[in-house]
Amino acid sequence: MGVHIPVAVVIAGAALIALVTRPGDAYRHEPVELTPLRADIGILPADAADFALRWDTPASGGDDAPDTPIVMTDPVGAYGLRAASVTPADVADASPPAEQWDVIEVERGQTLSGAFDQLGLGPSQWLPLLQLDNDEIGRLERLREGDVLKVRRDGERLAELRLKIDEFKTLQIEQGPDGLEATTLTADIERRQAFAYGTIDSSLFLSGKAAGMSDRLIMSMVQVLAYDVDFAYDLREGDRFSVLYEELYRDGEKLRDGDILAVEFINRDRTVQAFRFEDDKGRASYYRPDGEAVKTAFLRNPLNVFRISSHFNLNRRHPVLNTIRAHRGTDYAAPHGTPIRSTGDGKVVFAGHQGGFGRVVIIRHGGTYQTKYAHMSRFRSGIRTGAHVRQGQVIGYVGSSGLATGPHLHFEFLVNGVHRDPLKVPLPRSEPVPKAQMAAFKAQTEAYIARLESLRETFTADASDSTAIR
Repeated sequence: MGVHIPVAVVIAGAALIALVTRPGDAYRHEPVELTPLRADIGILPADAADFALRWDTPASGGDDAPDTPIVMTDPVGAYGLRAASVTPADVADASPPAEQWDVIEVERGQTLSGAFDQLGLGPSQWLPLLQLDNDEIGRLERLREGDVLKVRRDGERLAELRLKIDEFKTLQIEQGPDGLEATTLTADIERRQAFAYGTIDSSLFLSGKAAGMSDRLIMSMVQVLAYDVDFAYDLREGDRFSVLYEELYRDGEKLRDGDILAVEFINRDRTVQAFRFEDDKGRASYYRPDGEAVKTAFLRNPLNVFRISSHFNLNRRHPVLNTIRAHRGTDYAAPHGTPIRSTGDGKVVFAGHQGGFGRVVIIRHGGTYQTKYAHMSRFRSGIRTGAHVRQGQVIGYVGSSGLATGPHLHFEFLVNGVHRDPLKVPLPRSEPVPKAQMAAFKAQTEAYIARLESLRETFTADASDSTAIR
C-alpha cells in the first residue's frame, strides 16, 4: 500500500537538508564591525571606553577560544556598532581550533593532589611537577582559594598545566623533548603616569571618587599616609591631596592602577609628603623628603573600619561587671567578622581562649614590644602559637567572645611589659634610605616634587572640579 506524504512535510525536509549541506547559509546574518566607544557616554567610566565589544575569556587568560560574547543593551545607539564586511564565518576561519582544557577553580583548603584527583590523574602526574626548577613552582604547593588551574591531557598523561600567578605572570608546565619543562610567561606591561587632585568637602572617599580615583587607589593613598594622618579623626573640610601614580596597560588596554609614586596631603595646613623609592636590591618603600621612612614598625590601628568605643583608662568602670577595673587597651567597635590585622611583624606567642577576653592572639615583636587582640569571633587559618606574621596580615576577625556587650576588638600595646595607650605611644620608624643611595633618592624626589607642582598648577588653572589628568 502506497504512503501519501503531505507537501508541507516534503518542503520541511528539503529545508532541513539545505541546512545540513550548507551550514554557512544557516548562520549567515548581517556582519558587524567593532568601533571605539564614544568617550562622552556618561554611564561608562573613562577607562572603559576602549572597545565596543570584547569576548568573555577565562580569568587566567591563555589560548582558549572565546566562549560567550558580552551582551550589551542598545548596541547601535550607545556603543556605536555598524555594518561592515566581516562575517562570523571569516572570524571562525581565522581562529585556531580550541584545545580541550580542564579548568579547576581551587576551593578553600584544596591541594594540588586534590585537584589532580578531581581530574582522575594520579600522583605520578603531579609529583614530578614539584621537582621542576622554576621560581614559581612553590605556588603549586601553596594553592589559594580562587586560583585557576588549567590542565590539558594527552590521554591519561599530563600534556600541559597553567597557573596564573598574577595579571603579569603565568606558570606554564608542558611536555618537552626531554620531559616536563616549567616556564614563567610574563606579560608585556606598559606603565603610564597619571595625576589626581582633590579637595575634601564631605568625605575622603567621595572626594577621591570625584577626583577620578579608583577604590584601589584611594585605599593605597590611605595606607601610604596612615602613619602620619589619622583618617578617622584628623580630616577636615578643605584638606587637599595630590597623587602621582602609575597606570598599568597591556596591549593598549588598562589593567589597573599601579603604585603611587608621590603623594602630598595638606591636613589642617600641615603638609605631609611621601615618595616611593626602590633601592639597589629592588626593595621599594615610601619615604619623607629627608629620606626618613614613612612606615613605622607598627600600624597605629589594627582595623580598617571602626569607631573607638572605649579608650585606654586605668580607672574605667567595667560595662559588664560594673566595677572599677583598669582598661589597659583601646576598644574598636566594628561589624562582626571585620578583619583584624597584626600591627607589626612578629611571632604569635598565644592563640586561644583567655577568660573574659574570649578568643585572644598575643604577638611578640622582638624583645621590646607585644600586642594583644581580644574578643575575636575566630582566628585566621594558620594563626597558631609559634606562627610568624607580617605587619598588616589578617590574624582573625572581630567578634564578641568572652565578656563583651557587642562585637568589638580589645587591643593592647605593651612596651617592655608595661601597658601603653595604643593611640598615643610613640611608634618606632623603619630604616631610612641607605646613605649610599641618598643622592639617587634626592634626584628622584626633586623630579617628583616638580612634577606634582606642575600638574597641580595646570589642574587649578584649567579646571574647577576635581579630576584626573592622564
